[in-house]
Amino acid sequence: MSGNETGRGGEESKSVPGNDLSERLKRLETQLERKRPAAGPDASARSGRTDGSSIGQAMRLSTEFVAGVIAGGILGWLFDRLLGTAPWGLVVFLVLGFITGIYNVMRLSGFTGQAGGKDPQ
Repeated sequence: MSGNETGRGGEESKSVPGNDLSERLKRLETQLERKRPAAGPDASARSGRTDGSSIGQAMRLSTEFVAGVIAGGILGWLFDRLLGTAPWGLVVFLVLGFITGIYNVMRLSGFTGQAGGKDPQ
């Protein structure tokens, strides 16, 4: 006689061990689901975008900065050519483009409270 059999015609006195284990696993999964916290916001939610990698975000930030400086330079050069104010229009608009580029980077990275140009409400 094996240890699983009883004297009553070979019937097993215990249930199949695999069923007990699967039931315990199911109970454990449900308990874990109840205790697991709800999914919080991503780190990328701070920037207002949920897609994209860190490298993509870095490229976007650097492009925003460079675009601000280049736009300021072009506007300053055009201002100087039209009004004949030699280097002063270029200097002033380059500085304004630099400030605008820094503001855009801060806005997109979430330092100003308005992530991605959206209202905070």
